[in-house]
Amino acid sequence: MKIVLASNNAGKLAELQTLLAPLGMQLVRQGDLAIGEAPEPYRTFVENALTKARHAARESGLPAIADDAGLCVDAFGGLPGVDTAYYATQFGYDKGDANNVRALLEQMQGVDHRRAAMVSTLVALRSADDPEPLIAVGRVVGEIARAPTGEGGFGFDPIMFLPELGKTFAELPPDVKHAHSHRGHASRAMITLMRERWLG
Repeated sequence: MKIVLASNNAGKLAELQTLLAPLGMQLVRQGDLAIGEAPEPYRTFVENALTKARHAARESGLPAIADDAGLCVDAFGGLPGVDTAYYATQFGYDKGDANNVRALLEQMQGVDHRRAAMVSTLVALRSADDPEPLIAVGRVVGEIARAPTGEGGFGFDPIMFLPELGKTFAELPPDVKHAHSHRGHASRAMITLMRERWLG
C-alpha cells in the first residue's frame, strides 16, 4: 500500500518511514509527487494535520498521512505550539532549527519553570472525503535544557531534556529516541488504528 506523507520535512519522513515500517507501507513524500504545501491556518495540531492530510489525498488520489507536531512550553502557556517551525522568525531570525533553539533559550533566560511537552498529532485518511480520519496523538513531557547537547535528531531535540533518561533527545540513539519520543508514541497508536480499521 502506498501512502502520501503530507510533509517535505526530511527528518520527519525518515522517522516516520522507520516508525511505520511494521505496516509494510510505502511512504511517499508529497513533494516527490509535485504536491505543494497546504496552508496551516489553525491553532491546533489536529486541525492542521487534518488539513494537510486532506490536501495531500485530494492532490494525489492516494491515502495520506500528516504529522503536525510542536513544542508546548508551560511557562509560555503552551506556545510555540503550532508555530514551532517558525518560532525564530518572531524574534528576527531566519527560519531554521538552530535559530529556533537559540531564540527559545534567549526567551527562557531567567525562567526556572522549564517544563515542556513535545506533541505529535498524526492524521491518516483513505481519501480526501474520508468521514472517519484516524487520529493518533503522542506526547512526551520533559524540560528545556539551558544549553544544546547532542548531535542527533532535529528541531528542538538538542534542548528537550528527558529527566527519566538523563539525556536530551539529540543524545539518544535513534532506536531509544523512537521508543520514547512523541512521534514514536503517536506512530505506535496509528499502527494499531490502521490495523484495526484499514487492514483488518
